[in-house]
Amino acid sequence: MDQGMGSESVPASGSDDKSRVLNVKPLRCLVPIFPSNPGGMSSISSPQASPFVCVPPSGPFPPGVSPVFPFLIPTEQQNPQTPFAAPLNQAGRSYGVDNSNSIPSPVPITSYRTPTVQANGSAGSSKRSSKGSSQRKTRSGNMTTAHDVDIDAVAIDFLTSFDLTRFDPAKLSDGDKESVRYLTMVYNLLRRRITQVEDSEEATPGVTRRPDLKAGSILMNKKGVRTNMTKRVGAVPGIEVGDVFFFRVEMCLVGLHAPIMGGIDYMSFKISLDEEPVAVSIVSSGSYEDNDEDGEVLIYSGQGGVLRRDGIVMDQKLEKGNLALEKSLHRGNEVRVIRGLRDEASPTRTAKVYLYDGLYKIVESWVERDKSGCNVFKYKLVRGAGQPEAYTLWKSIQQWKNDTTSRVGVILPDLTSGAERLPVSLVNDVDHEKGPAHFTYFPTLKYSKPVDSPQPSSFSCTCREGCHSSDLNCACVQKNGGVLPYTTLGVLLSFKTLIYECGPSCLCPPTCRNRVSQAGLRVRLEVFRTKDKGWGLRSWDPIRSGAFICEYAGEVIDSSMTEESGNQDNYIFDATRTCEPVELMPGNADDSQKLPFPLVISAKEGGNVARFMNHSCTPNVYWQPVLREESNLHIAFFAINHIPPMTELMYDYGIVQSGKPEPRKKKCLCGSLKCRGYFY
Repeated sequence: MDQGMGSESVPASGSDDKSRVLNVKPLRCLVPIFPSNPGGMSSISSPQASPFVCVPPSGPFPPGVSPVFPFLIPTEQQNPQTPFAAPLNQAGRSYGVDNSNSIPSPVPITSYRTPTVQANGSAGSSKRSSKGSSQRKTRSGNMTTAHDVDIDAVAIDFLTSFDLTRFDPAKLSDGDKESVRYLTMVYNLLRRRITQVEDSEEATPGVTRRPDLKAGSILMNKKGVRTNMTKRVGAVPGIEVGDVFFFRVEMCLVGLHAPIMGGIDYMSFKISLDEEPVAVSIVSSGSYEDNDEDGEVLIYSGQGGVLRRDGIVMDQKLEKGNLALEKSLHRGNEVRVIRGLRDEASPTRTAKVYLYDGLYKIVESWVERDKSGCNVFKYKLVRGAGQPEAYTLWKSIQQWKNDTTSRVGVILPDLTSGAERLPVSLVNDVDHEKGPAHFTYFPTLKYSKPVDSPQPSSFSCTCREGCHSSDLNCACVQKNGGVLPYTTLGVLLSFKTLIYECGPSCLCPPTCRNRVSQAGLRVRLEVFRTKDKGWGLRSWDPIRSGAFICEYAGEVIDSSMTEESGNQDNYIFDATRTCEPVELMPGNADDSQKLPFPLVISAKEGGNVARFMNHSCTPNVYWQPVLREESNLHIAFFAINHIPPMTELMYDYGIVQSGKPEPRKKKCLCGSLKCRGYFY
């Protein structure tokens, strides 16, 4: 307004001067008043209203001004080379921000609860607090009192089980294979722990739970943990071509692709007195009309451009990420390419697996009109020679699934003869060996006589529609400490000395999420001939961290039989052995090591695919004892980290306990940096 409302005289009560017209302007036309003092706050002590203060979202914050959570980053953790997450356009790709010198904001504000009005009229925060309690209704209709949980506090406490001091300033800037492996393991364990806490509470309508973003925010912003923060052109230390990621935050954590939502990552190069952007990585996930039919060539669409609701066409502009790609064309620098592919294991059709496809170079660019009528920049990228297969291998696997005989070296299309829900191929493309020694295939464990269980179960659940963590009356939930051990995707949430699954007496259906190890194979496996370790096992599908792979099938035998045989049986699983390192599944101080169970399995005469898994001193698979009911004890295998397709699956055979006869040592060929040199 041209005149302040406070200067106008107030009409007498009951009068209304309609001859006077106020000159009213919309708020967006008003100019903010900034304080004159450098501190940003008014120095006037009079009762007048304080002037408007404009503070950047990432700080610094003057006294009395509180930051918004997603931008709350400790000063000592700020890194000018790490980008903000760029806003998305309608196609799901970033409009582009100058991400060469800004601060990360991996968690969108919309993913958090807004304050709610409580019964007393006061505004209540949606943040879970460990104080107080709330009532929730179980699926059986009963009200159960449960304490709210402070997820941040749970997460910080959970992280104390890990050695995060290894991420010193050197590792923060430049990582290696071990730091990338350890960090992704910690991230996924934390993400699953947060999922477990949220799963035990009833979902709030209208609130989207994003444990992936929450875990990334806690690690980067509250703990200051990440690696490869130094932005670079070319390969990233510790990341190999063919590695897979199931969450965009993971790629940000390890320095492969910094923007959590943006499709183009770039940095600035100083040329004489000027700086120009160059692209360092791109994500092609199908949001645009990219052409990825050729495994060695990618036609990539630039960012921006949209058909507005009012029919106005907004063309893409040669700026930010698009400009960086154009500059990279002229400079000829390498660009990392990540392909977002359909996650077939997820029921959500939009779920992606992100495959690192190696280094490409931009060889051509042009402008063309897309289906919506927008002018879009197109860039042709060609893959560098001499790199391991990644996307081309992925495409080959899709062909093998349609026609197993198209796989080179196939001996048997299905080793199981239909005993498993999915076929398991037997392949040898190394030598002329025709197959392993004869054995009888059966998919589960066989008991010749009853065996003592560590903790017998005396009651079963009555969940006819399936078990749910929010139902505290479920007997299986109670046996597992108040939560179910698996997600709806069958991913193990956290390590336990013993997992309790639903058994034969439970009334829940076979599809119950607490019967994961009973449902059979979920990924396409292949028994293959290795170069130096005999037969091995690998997967055609990418395997998510914590996902169930298979159980160890065979015949349960007495442990004394292994001592009498003189260790001649090479297909023995001994649950009484201890496994190292303990870091595989920390997080519960009381459960950090597997307790020995009186269970020894021989798969020499009969068993399943697990008998072909080789030993590794740095395994990508670990085992868990699963009790289904009474003495029905089984051994289930789960993935430690994400496992790319065609990667050999291996677990630690363990160390014999002191006091027991030591079997003959065998030379270890795992090739790990932590190799002990032998195994039993």
